[in-house]
Amino acid sequence: MPRPATLGELKASGWPLEKLERDVRQEARDNLMAKLRAATEVFPGVYGYQETVIPALIRAILARQHFILLGLRGQAKSRILRSLVNLLDPELPALDTPLRDNPIAPISPEGRRLLNEAQDDAPIVWLSPEERYLEKLATPDVTVSDLVGELDPIKAARSGRGLADPEALHYGLAPRANRGIFAINELPDMPARVQVALFNMLEEGDVQVQGFPLRLPLDVWLVFSANPEDYTARGRIVTPLKDRIDAEIRTHYPRSLQEALRITESEARIATQVTIPDFVARAVERVAFLARRDPRVDQSSGVSQRLPISLLEEVAAGAEARALSYGEARIYARPRDVYDGIAAITGKIELEYEGELAGAETLARQLVARAFAEEWGERGGLEELLSYFDSGASVSLPEATAPALERLAQVPPLRELASRYGAADEVAGLAWAEFALETLVGRGLLRRDAAGYVKAPPNAAGAAREPLTP
Repeated sequence: MPRPATLGELKASGWPLEKLERDVRQEARDNLMAKLRAATEVFPGVYGYQETVIPALIRAILARQHFILLGLRGQAKSRILRSLVNLLDPELPALDTPLRDNPIAPISPEGRRLLNEAQDDAPIVWLSPEERYLEKLATPDVTVSDLVGELDPIKAARSGRGLADPEALHYGLAPRANRGIFAINELPDMPARVQVALFNMLEEGDVQVQGFPLRLPLDVWLVFSANPEDYTARGRIVTPLKDRIDAEIRTHYPRSLQEALRITESEARIATQVTIPDFVARAVERVAFLARRDPRVDQSSGVSQRLPISLLEEVAAGAEARALSYGEARIYARPRDVYDGIAAITGKIELEYEGELAGAETLARQLVARAFAEEWGERGGLEELLSYFDSGASVSLPEATAPALERLAQVPPLRELASRYGAADEVAGLAWAEFALETLVGRGLLRRDAAGYVKAPPNAAGAAREPLTP
């Protein structure tokens, strides 16, 4: 059945007109309550926040509040804001005006004129949830006119009504978000004079455009995101604006490795034919955890969850490149692929002075080695392997799988480890052999040189020397 195209058809269709009496925050509240009663997932695709951020969001939505998400980079703030459209009705009727006016209670001069002239013949458009979501990245060049609006001489000339007519106004982003959600990312980056323009919207729910005697009682749900470091009186936020935002919700990085793995696996774009061993995927995740507590990394900037996502994609791409280069039928990731993907690390960490001295690439390699050492944990078998190097022996495993397996067979303790952990799968065993070698590097017991892996001197720099059984 076709949707009503005019106000008269809408009234005659039986569509529940009482829905038009709700504001957008009440609409979101009603739909959230229905989801909670039906035990439906409220924020699909958002992981690691089930006990912290999501309950706080639910309370803010039920309380019909404007809110801000405070968190460092890569903490799913934008994803959460964009997922709020799931709490809007599937479709909503509106007058065909710049402010998408409520058909029974328009607020714009255009809407009131249209309703007076056309009555029940006023044309109706239908808005999807996505059309009712407007997002703006706050930047220093944003102006009050961008946000609220300004006088448009061209519009006035075309209409023939003159500059004094309210319909000569060109509306900014906030009015155009009427009956929807307006999200502003990185709020403190917006100039102070523009932040002040938000005061009335948050408190009284209206805006005034360029001194016109016209107040628009907007129906807008305002939501924001910001970095906690900037969101203080000493930062770049105007304190009265901070006071007018109803709820302040703190986001955070994944608190467990399992949560982090779930996020990375759901986001990383990896070809289905690539096999990534569990210990490699976990080591990739540990790189981010280690970076978040390394004093050489600027913790105020954060270490984004995009780091392990990008790194895992690099690992998969490295395995594919090896298979294609050497004509190997099986695409199997190995620890060496993590080192080959350190470009995904260096571009996502900000360094303190000591980190700058070490160099981003050196620090990234150390983080990878420590991640493998941490992932090995209490698994045994390393004592015999380390003893093999006491006589000055070295081990080098080529990139191509076939010659690497041949070399592996010539090192008894390494072959034993591969057999123990790789079972009957020799390719998996090769990956485990590299894993063991990288663990000893991460513990400062081996180092790499032109010959491959060799015994590290007692005063070796780099990763701290640790006992074989942590």
